[in-house]
Amino acid sequence: MNEKEIRKLVKIVEESNISELEVSRWGKKVRIIKTQSNSNHTLTTVTAPIPKEVITTVPTVEVSVPTPSAVVEKPTAPTIAPKKEIIEIHSPMVGTFYRAPAPGAEPYVKVDDHISKGKVLCIVEAMKLMNEIEAEVSGTIVEILVENAQPVEYNQPLFKVAIE
Repeated sequence: MNEKEIRKLVKIVEESNISELEVSRWGKKVRIIKTQSNSNHTLTTVTAPIPKEVITTVPTVEVSVPTPSAVVEKPTAPTIAPKKEIIEIHSPMVGTFYRAPAPGAEPYVKVDDHISKGKVLCIVEAMKLMNEIEAEVSGTIVEILVENAQPVEYNQPLFKVAIE
């Protein structure tokens, strides 16, 4: 992994709801941990070689990346009338999140779109299989919590929906 790839991983952790990310690639292991202290977030990046018992043919190289001391929090989503209940739609599996059926195509949904039960919201790719994620409720998309082509974890929130 080079510095550019590690910076991308740090950005993923900064912009997501995950608190820790660990990636092993080409004989190197990178772990990025986001901790909270008061209102500031602190990112820590730890890089270590994979033990030789795991990979014996690949040499290990240590890579260091400067870690930001504080992460600026994103502004909150626009407020919805207090009468409506907001629920989260979660990922049913680990994979890669895609907002559209193909690169360059229109996304399935956008913020403020009205959705009905059964509407396809996104795709989560897992093991080269494209799994369409459908709405479980009718409502309005309030917030999309994951960036396109980003990794998602099992049960990670993907969307916030104001139900009717």
